[in-house]
Amino acid sequence: MSFDFNQIDKSWTLFLDRDGVINVEKKGTYVLKLNGFVLSDGLQVAMQKLSSVFGLIFVATNQRGIAKGTVQLEDLQSIHAYMLEEINKHSGRIDKIYFCGDLHDESPNRKPNPGMALQAKKDFPQIDFSKSIMVGNTLSDMLFARNAGMHSVFIPSTEPEVPFPHELIDARFNSLLDFANAVHH
Repeated sequence: MSFDFNQIDKSWTLFLDRDGVINVEKKGTYVLKLNGFVLSDGLQVAMQKLSSVFGLIFVATNQRGIAKGTVQLEDLQSIHAYMLEEINKHSGRIDKIYFCGDLHDESPNRKPNPGMALQAKKDFPQIDFSKSIMVGNTLSDMLFARNAGMHSVFIPSTEPEVPFPHELIDARFNSLLDFANAVHH
């Protein structure tokens, strides 16, 4: 399912994974508190460019640490408040953050299940999944895109060994900034 990035306009929706896309992911561990939250290189510029292209931008993030008790909800909220502030300061935006704090993979909202996409569609009925892109750094994110009927873009920040081409991946970029540069026209 290849697509022409020049087709993208304000009728398109962007879904972003958080860890490993927006911020640096610590492989095998969670970002527990704000002091462990480091924005990815070029993130502010990337979000500024993406905000000028896409009509809606969401974050869809699994946060199993909440159910495990390793991440406190207040800490998650302060991380997200900081993230939004940094993005907004540089003329970027995120329209809503969806997170799944559930422990079990069967949870309908836990990626790769499409629950967070369906929540977004309920909140923003104008979303057309055939004109939506999910950017993530795991095959679970790519499967989430497929399960919701979206295009998928892979960032190899934590799983560089994933081969490309791959049946679940429509495009691959080294960073969110590289992707933003490709769609910004």
